[in-house]
Amino acid sequence: MNNHVKQKILNGERSMGAFLGIYSTAIVEMMGLAGYEFIVIDDEHGTFDHSELENMIRTAENVGIVPIVRVSYDESSIQKALDKGAKGIHVPMVNSREDAEMIVQKAKFPPYGKRGAAFSTRAAKFGKRSGETYLRESDAEILIVVHIETLEAAERFEEIMSVDGIDLAFLGPTDLSVSMGYPTEGASHPEVRSVLDELFRKGKQLNIPIGTLAVNKEATIDSFDRGAVYVGVLATALISTAFNDLSADVKEKL
Repeated sequence: MNNHVKQKILNGERSMGAFLGIYSTAIVEMMGLAGYEFIVIDDEHGTFDHSELENMIRTAENVGIVPIVRVSYDESSIQKALDKGAKGIHVPMVNSREDAEMIVQKAKFPPYGKRGAAFSTRAAKFGKRSGETYLRESDAEILIVVHIETLEAAERFEEIMSVDGIDLAFLGPTDLSVSMGYPTEGASHPEVRSVLDELFRKGKQLNIPIGTLAVNKEATIDSFDRGAVYVGVLATALISTAFNDLSADVKEKL
């Protein structure tokens, strides 16, 4: 297995990366130089065409970052992301065991799943990787992450995460707070915080790896302190905050 992020998670070690929903290979390179370990290329909310998605994956590989794609709701999104060379997938809005089982079926080759096989893809190095070895190694490399981001999913957490092949539960604080009726307060609302705390507790009790999203340094540290082993920082939030802080500081002196 050459997916070092998945290996760290399986070993109970921590990993930090970032989410990016805008097309910028330069930002991906900056992340690699800064020591981020993975990038989640956001094809759910982002604006990528197929070639741009592939270029982001290629750039991540060139700077030593594990490329992961948060897939869209298109039926072929998982297949296309993996064929382009993604080493993992984030799947949004997973609300049941059946949802989780379907994801594994789409992400893994037979006999474990039903992913379509082609040795001419970028993931197979355009034919240089092929046969049973490629299929076996690909299944082992892929990190499968499901998003727990509704109250329904939180209530079904154990049954979702009992599905063989699911590697990590990613807690989505924004969607969870919206689904609970607290879009303004977000994850800071006591009821939302309580649900998240309970999910962290269950993850620790059941030895289920937990990941989540953070928007700044403080939130990142807090997430690790609460038990997350996998934290993705929202890149646009970091960039926007830096712009806003500099503008405000300079304008005070003008």
